[in-house]
Amino acid sequence: MSDNFFAYISRMRYIGRWSLMRNSLPENIQEHSHMVAVLAHALGVIRRDIYHIPCDPEAAAAVALYHDASEILTGDLPTPIKYHSEDIREAYKQVEDLACHKLLATLPAELRPAYAELLTGEKQRSLHDLVKAADKLSAYIKCIEERKAGNNEFLSAEKQSRRILEESGMPEVQYFLRHFIPAFEKDLDELGTIEE
Repeated sequence: MSDNFFAYISRMRYIGRWSLMRNSLPENIQEHSHMVAVLAHALGVIRRDIYHIPCDPEAAAAVALYHDASEILTGDLPTPIKYHSEDIREAYKQVEDLACHKLLATLPAELRPAYAELLTGEKQRSLHDLVKAADKLSAYIKCIEERKAGNNEFLSAEKQSRRILEESGMPEVQYFLRHFIPAFEKDLDELGTIEE
């Protein structure tokens, strides 16, 4: 049991996201976690280098890689259910915490403290705002990609995600929206290729 952690982590690819919506581009939590890690790292760099607020972007990326690890055991509960009420939200948080502790128990004792920091510890709590914002940015980008693929199923989610991001009050998010989101509207020719 104390050597199963990474076998569990590799199973993230089997947990689909957006289960209540028709997807043109299916996404699993492994793909999603990678993108959230990239975005959390970017937000951390923006926080540190643009706004000169102390931040560890590498730690943000590491926390983001594991931010949905509990879903290996719980599955991905659709957002309308997860956030339906405070009672459900609190109950699901308890289920997520239990799943994280079950995952930690699958590591050798010597390695648990390092991963506990990423899953349930102070490092996870201190970077929660960046990872949460990166998670929302990832959802917004997914909506843009679905719309560009001709799937109107995500139009309402796109508007809602954009509104939440704009209202976040986080300067790092506003910077990312202004400087980087417009490129997600481009096709490969517009982005340019290596020959140019």
